[in-house]
Amino acid sequence: MIPDKKRGRVLITGAAGFLGSHLCDRFINEGFEVVGMDNLITGDLKNIEHLFKLKEFEFYHHDVSKFVYVSGAINHILHFASPASPIDYLKIPIQTLKVGSLGTHNLLGFAKEKNARIMVASTSEVYGDPLVHPQNEEYWGNVNPVGPRGVYDEAKRFQEAMTMAYHTYHKLDTRIVRIFNTYGPRMRLNDGRALPAFIGQALRGEDLTVFGDGSQTRSFCYVDDLIEGIYRLQFASYYLPVNIGNPQEVSIKEFAEEIIALTGTKHKIVYHPLPKDDPKQRRPDISKAKAILNWEPQVSRKEGLKKTLDYFKTLTEEELYKTEHRFS
Repeated sequence: MIPDKKRGRVLITGAAGFLGSHLCDRFINEGFEVVGMDNLITGDLKNIEHLFKLKEFEFYHHDVSKFVYVSGAINHILHFASPASPIDYLKIPIQTLKVGSLGTHNLLGFAKEKNARIMVASTSEVYGDPLVHPQNEEYWGNVNPVGPRGVYDEAKRFQEAMTMAYHTYHKLDTRIVRIFNTYGPRMRLNDGRALPAFIGQALRGEDLTVFGDGSQTRSFCYVDDLIEGIYRLQFASYYLPVNIGNPQEVSIKEFAEEIIALTGTKHKIVYHPLPKDDPKQRRPDISKAKAILNWEPQVSRKEGLKKTLDYFKTLTEEELYKTEHRFS
């Protein structure tokens, strides 16, 4: 059951990030007091600056890999602190491992102390380069622990194991959400993923870079849909992992063509070698989310891309030209 307003106080880690900032908005709009926490390695205060004027919001500039403490009651914790793109976790691999391991351990202990329900943000990356398609929650994955994505994949797999251990041994009230590719306003244009990279290239008048032959697939979920699914899961009576994502699958080549059409550019697609361990297919089985949460995506890709493009058009020229190498 989704709670009534004025229900309690929520700690959201990674609050200045893409998803964390949207979660802060949602919980405040639902009548909660929100404590945001972020070390700002990949987060941006610009994403939450509109919240600082609100009495319902407070912010802690803190790294959750170190001891975590917030005074007063905390009823819910949503652990969304982590680098979340290959650009990030290839640049800061140790921090990526630490936030998924030490950070998760700290927050589980803090949840135990506060008697709070805690959700950890896992990822479709726990499935690796999947041999099962679409991916359901019972699939154990095909992950290379020593490959370039291993620091993120294994941090998230450890995070799930640690969360289940606290649930089983300490009877902690836990939730695990496995998030698939998500897009929307507040994405970082230079975060290395396909969607912002394509839009950025189109807005700069550049050719669009596709890795491999473009036949690899992704399934893109608009951020509002994802946040709705996460919110419902936090208040559902289910502790095992749940996939939240959009099962509508598209090849990277087709997706690049959609961006070209949307932006009205005349530029072509250029092809580069596929990065090591880049997943060939990614599509969630959302049967559990439908059955348990009565949830499925509502925003079409056409509608979501239009909203996302409108957001990127508001970026400054400096932000638009701050780019890095891309993965999908």
